[in-house]
Amino acid sequence: MHAGGSGVITAWCLAMAMGPTWDWQALVESGRAEGNAAELRVDGSSLRVRFSVADWPNASVRFDPPEDWSQRGRLVFTLENPGPKAVPFSIRVDDAADSDGVRNCTYGTGSVAAKSKTTFWFALGPTPMDYGMRAFPPIQGMAALGNSSFAGIDFRKVYRWQIFLSHPSEPCELVVGPVRFEPWSSELKGICDRFGQFAKADWPGKLKSESEFARDREREEAELARSPQPPERDRFGGWLAGPKLEATGRFRTQKVDGKWWLVDPDGRLFFSFGSNCVGMEEQTMITGREEFFLDLPKAGEPYSEFLQPSAFVLYGPTKSGTAYSFAPANLKRKYGERWEERSQETAVRRLRSWGMNTIGNWSHGGTYRFGLPFVATFHIEGNHARLAAGVDYWGKMHDVFDPKFAESVRNSLGDRAKWVAGNPFCIGWFVDNELSWGGYGEEGGRFGIAYGALNAEPDQPAKREFLRQLRQKYGAIERLNVKWGTAFASWADMEKPVRLPADSDPARRREDLLAFCRSFLERYFQTVRDEVKAADPKAMYLGPRFAWRTPDAVEVCAKYADCLSFNIYAPSVRPEEWADVAKLDKPILIGEFHMGATDRGMFHTGLVGAPDQKARAEMYQTYVRSVLDHPNFVGCHWFQYRDQPLTGRVLDGECYNIGLVSVVDRPYPEMVEATKRLGRELYRRRYGR
Repeated sequence: MHAGGSGVITAWCLAMAMGPTWDWQALVESGRAEGNAAELRVDGSSLRVRFSVADWPNASVRFDPPEDWSQRGRLVFTLENPGPKAVPFSIRVDDAADSDGVRNCTYGTGSVAAKSKTTFWFALGPTPMDYGMRAFPPIQGMAALGNSSFAGIDFRKVYRWQIFLSHPSEPCELVVGPVRFEPWSSELKGICDRFGQFAKADWPGKLKSESEFARDREREEAELARSPQPPERDRFGGWLAGPKLEATGRFRTQKVDGKWWLVDPDGRLFFSFGSNCVGMEEQTMITGREEFFLDLPKAGEPYSEFLQPSAFVLYGPTKSGTAYSFAPANLKRKYGERWEERSQETAVRRLRSWGMNTIGNWSHGGTYRFGLPFVATFHIEGNHARLAAGVDYWGKMHDVFDPKFAESVRNSLGDRAKWVAGNPFCIGWFVDNELSWGGYGEEGGRFGIAYGALNAEPDQPAKREFLRQLRQKYGAIERLNVKWGTAFASWADMEKPVRLPADSDPARRREDLLAFCRSFLERYFQTVRDEVKAADPKAMYLGPRFAWRTPDAVEVCAKYADCLSFNIYAPSVRPEEWADVAKLDKPILIGEFHMGATDRGMFHTGLVGAPDQKARAEMYQTYVRSVLDHPNFVGCHWFQYRDQPLTGRVLDGECYNIGLVSVVDRPYPEMVEATKRLGRELYRRRYGR
């Protein structure tokens, strides 16, 4: 159900009787409810779940045969947290036995405050993404869980439900109350006011009048003038009170007393603490959802210049149309005709005053002129071939064996290097983001690139290279068949798309799969490193910002990159989880992390949820301190500077409360105070004083 010729449906009600609640005792006794790194105990009509410290501890309920939830409206359940700290959690619904957290599932994230009980609901249909956003507005008395899926699921055949935690740093307990289905209704008409805020609620910090912009600006100007930056910082934000090392004129890395550090151009220890997307603003789709918005400008009216055509939609029902940018319109209201320059300068002054020292990825180039270190970035574009490697969430993997690949890297770097190369404030270069280094499961996960090559058409460059390697090694196809346990009649058989039999032994071909993957990875990282160094010889190559990763990709990256980079969405960095990476003895930079809440007018917490802004700020501090305490990590960058659009960004519907500032350019006071506190302790905690 989505936008059609008659417009978006903005209210609905599923008229069905409320179903019975789940019988936890029966589910546990039958073995349909079970724990994975979690202990289950029935307590009356509730289920107590004691989660252990693990990557993904969970409690699940299996439905055999699968159940039809397509007409059940919404799933409603109560969670109680008896512990002393907020607990972020997720739920997941699978439509297949082999769902792996990416395929055949959908999930929602939330958080339960310490020593509290909250009722949550999760839409089963229609889902928020049917309307181009990741979460619905709240319903009184209940917290909505967003509904996110890589490719959607079929609610007519639900196989499993689970509640899980992401990499908890200590054991904790949640009490799952009765789970039930309910009919429900929601109203989307007029949910967004002319400033881009939720129109149907009030909260501290909500803008009521345009006249408040001037007062905000005057008040903040005085505050920034009083406190331009923390003490003991040099011109780059490095540590003046720390040891003085060799000054090379550019950023570099060095190990000092067993801990990795960045070193700034003047030779001072530097820990990169910053925010992504500074000065970059996002659009939300209007076409097909006009009724969502109360007061959009018409053509020719003030602020109508922020209505623009958009077709850059990866996920969502409307693939092209007119979009609007609320945040820039608000910045123009606040800062006047020179709003872009003035708002960018204010953003940089804020970061510096709060204790941050880095402008992170995807930030506007105009922010670089105000004297704060930054990371440069580019994505490899061009007409070289792509290869399906498994996850492919943001698109297929580059086919590095296409002769055009190196040219694409060079051209993509292009003009960016002309105005960044040699700049002492440039920390280094990120290249690409969250690429698909593998697929699913143990075999496909590690060797997804090789399986993708085998399954490709004959003209795929990676396939031709893989077959060349195999021919060179085996000569005769019969020798490969003996090794792999296959029955190819000729090498020509392998030129067709190949899917190996499910019952074949993967161990017999693993050596060859690994050899090909390693050659692929070598080609990628060496090509990128060489092109970056050719364009900016003294700059650091900071890696590809891994989300999905294989051990081989990380190991080969460590060979070529000056610094490894990962986007790590979790409550904290647990040393045991990063032990294998730490063995590579390389500095590590975190490209993205965040926490969010829904108590200030936003609909979705983002990937790590908090129950409110106070808990969000506390979780943020816990995370950064865990990074400071790890000897390999040299920085972490918050994602992102401003909240995403209330009604979802054009690209994929994300509508998260993950900003340091809101859509009306008001900093969240809890986050500002937490950032200042971290800024004051940054270097002494890291150094060990």
